[in-house]
Amino acid sequence: MDLLIEKNQKDGIIPSLLLHSCCAPCSSYVLEYLSDYFNIFVLYYNPNISPKEEYLHRLNEEKRLISEMTFKNPVSILDCTYDTREYFDCVEGLEREPEGGKRCEKCFDLRLSYTAKTAKEKGFDFFATTLTISPLKNARLINEIGEKLGEQYGVKYLCSDFKKKEGYKRSIILSKEYNLYRQNYCGCVFSK
Repeated sequence: MDLLIEKNQKDGIIPSLLLHSCCAPCSSYVLEYLSDYFNIFVLYYNPNISPKEEYLHRLNEEKRLISEMTFKNPVSILDCTYDTREYFDCVEGLEREPEGGKRCEKCFDLRLSYTAKTAKEKGFDFFATTLTISPLKNARLINEIGEKLGEQYGVKYLCSDFKKKEGYKRSIILSKEYNLYRQNYCGCVFSK
């Protein structure tokens, strides 16, 4: 990622990025960092989150954060429909899997597939996710899924591990600064 950013800066290029976001706290640092180098559209696709009130609360926090933060390049948000059936169909049979296991892998794939497909349909240069900022998420696995989907859909995936370089620490600071709601579970009924 850093090499790509450096090359684009030398060439004076500001590519478009479709950024999947799971929540405002996770996206805070990612947006702060990447908005210097990309025109960003945040894709809030999270059919795993339940109940619906929780989903809406997180979505509204994402919108509030984007409206309150200052960015070098534009940041907008694309709303998605909320349909938990997509998630439950995806993880059927994996309900008893431990947190971080096969169920989570399927969930990452579901959300990144939707992001890659949307990035391709709307002509974005890149797609990425905020999921790699969490110390509880496997960045290597998420990046493998993203790269596979990038090849499948023909759109570049921006590999990342946003928790590095104090990224997670910075997200905590920004969450306090913007008084963001910080949930105590991933979002799915199984993690709750």
